[in-house]
Amino acid sequence: MKALLYVQVLNDNAKGMQLLQKTKEEFPDTQAAKKVDEILASATKQQEAEKIQRSLVEGTAFPDFDEKDLDGKPLSVSRLKGKLVMIDFWATWCGPCVQELPNVLKTFGKYHDKGFEIIGVSLDQDQEKLTSFLKEKKMTWPQYFDGKGWGNKLAAKYGINSIPATYLLGRDGKIIGKGLRGEALGKAVGDALAAK
Repeated sequence: MKALLYVQVLNDNAKGMQLLQKTKEEFPDTQAAKKVDEILASATKQQEAEKIQRSLVEGTAFPDFDEKDLDGKPLSVSRLKGKLVMIDFWATWCGPCVQELPNVLKTFGKYHDKGFEIIGVSLDQDQEKLTSFLKEKKMTWPQYFDGKGWGNKLAAKYGINSIPATYLLGRDGKIIGKGLRGEALGKAVGDALAAK
């Protein structure tokens, strides 16, 4: 418990890891010791995600990817260079994502013809449910889906550990906004498109 306090509450991973290793060495046959490797792996993954997130700040280039969308078409940020792009990490089962969807649809409808694009990255696991949801909600932008939920390849690459998570990229592919929701999204997109 002391080790987890250091890791989860005090954000002192080094001290927490040290205590976890000590537990494993001194009490190897206990339930706690058997869970140490799992806890260490989870903490390491969390540290890596936080490091990636700290690097994705406004003004930096969003690292590109080269994947296929749900329709099998090529999908990358570089293919949309010269356009304003929002990368949207979301899922159909995510309440806040679905709640934000009307704002996203409104912004897309208003600015798509002026050079605004969206790339959805779905953390869903059921492709049929996702496809049905996209049709029902009239979400016409491309979606990346690999069916791995939180293990989604792109979510892992960008250190995503909560959704919705959005990145607004300027025409040059650099981050100009993060986590924009509601009216803030529409305003940021409108301002960026007006700035030419």
